[in-house]
Amino acid sequence: MRAPRVLRLTALVAGLGLASAGFAGAAADPVAGVAAPAAAPAAPAAFTPTAGLPGQRNAVTDVPGVQVGQVQNRTSPFLTGTSVLYFPTMAVASVDQRGGAPATKETDLLSPLNSNPGVNAVQLGGSSMYGLSATDGIIRWLEDRGEGVPLGSVGVAPIVPAADIYDLGRGGDIKARTGPEWGYVAASNVAGAAVRQGAFGGGTGARAGGLKGGVGTASVYLGDGIYVGAVVVVNSAGSPVDPKTCQLLGAQFGIGDEFAGLKAPTQAECQTVASAAKSDDLNTTIAVVVTNAPLEKAAAQRMSGNAHDGMARAIRPIHTLADGDTVFAVSTGQGEPLRINDPADSRQLNAIFGAGADTLSRAIAKAMLSADSVGGITSYCDRYPSACADVPQAAKWRAAGPAKEMTRRLFDDARQALQVTPLPR
Repeated sequence: MRAPRVLRLTALVAGLGLASAGFAGAAADPVAGVAAPAAAPAAPAAFTPTAGLPGQRNAVTDVPGVQVGQVQNRTSPFLTGTSVLYFPTMAVASVDQRGGAPATKETDLLSPLNSNPGVNAVQLGGSSMYGLSATDGIIRWLEDRGEGVPLGSVGVAPIVPAADIYDLGRGGDIKARTGPEWGYVAASNVAGAAVRQGAFGGGTGARAGGLKGGVGTASVYLGDGIYVGAVVVVNSAGSPVDPKTCQLLGAQFGIGDEFAGLKAPTQAECQTVASAAKSDDLNTTIAVVVTNAPLEKAAAQRMSGNAHDGMARAIRPIHTLADGDTVFAVSTGQGEPLRINDPADSRQLNAIFGAGADTLSRAIAKAMLSADSVGGITSYCDRYPSACADVPQAAKWRAAGPAKEMTRRLFDDARQALQVTPLPR
């Protein structure tokens, strides 16, 4: 048996009990009658991660080796988009699919029984089965960069699994949907930066239990250089709202001050609208959980399965026949992988898997708080304004990070780039 690896995950020892441990004391009052000298602008402080708290961006891009690109159109007849997670170094990945109506692509490749070594990117998109064609643009972008499984003199085969939500026709025309050009634009704009949350990217047309859904993301630092992050598109048949209190189910898993100021809605608000949140039964919640701990493929599959627990804690009911709930798990780590059949790795793996589930729950709550009312669908904060009155961070999540609005110019440029290929005679 191998000796335990040096991935001690100090947050496990600390019990993840650091939610309010980082607040500095208030500054002393100036002496009366004496003008305080003007303070010089402070240089941005270097971020030092704390085990048990979110990473610097509280986003999946806190995990080393992850970049995100998003594109959408929110102008009628469109209300759709796509999000892509890009891994500059091919990453180990697997998947667990539990909803009854999935729209997915290349998921069989991710089985530990199959030989595929990893993925170059993962798409979380809108436009249901039609939007799966957006991966063609991502694949082309990767191919042009020489990224993918080597095929000798032929070139490379980029590996881009995908899952899409049902949002067809929510902006008007059921044929106003994504395609290869959208995937190409999203991939061309990937960045290791903050991730814009709410009704953007693959979450543009999302609904969740009758409320506006969208994209959400979160991260946690486990110590010893190890991060876990999640990004989700919330488009559920079930509700992310507690039917008794109208509070977001996922917010109870918040760490640090990410949900500071969030309150239970007033009784009047809750009673008035509790019966209004109904699904249209054309749904799906899709997600990616990522760690930079090195995992074997079987461990990645186990991580994706455990992450569904986080989805189930934040949305009720979940995994219905009207949903296509799918979770991908990705490891960007290098070196000897952690293995599920090695007892020496069990404690570390359990900490990573548990963090993945909790981080996904938090990301779901952040998606709901970030969403704005679009396409005639009311957001959580518009339906329960008293709950969100003291949550300014939601507006910051909605404005953070790049998310390209698909214009005719961007579309035409992408189409032109995609047409540079030999045609059959």
